[in-house]
Amino acid sequence: MRYREGTTPDMTGTDGLTAFTAVFSLIVGIGFMIVGARARQRWMVGWGAGLVIVSAGYLGAVLLGYA
Repeated sequence: MRYREGTTPDMTGTDGLTAFTAVFSLIVGIGFMIVGARARQRWMVGWGAGLVIVSAGYLGAVLLGYA
């Protein structure tokens, strides 16, 4: 989609949605780690751990004012 020259796109509500996605991903990642450990699926534990690390990193950056 193109915008007219000199105008900026309306980007309202994206920060809250991104934060919600990070919190949701943190919860899902913890769930993946628990289910993967019980089912002895290493890939699921690894995937969940990665999701937890990235989500927590993003939320930490938001809290510290970097994002």
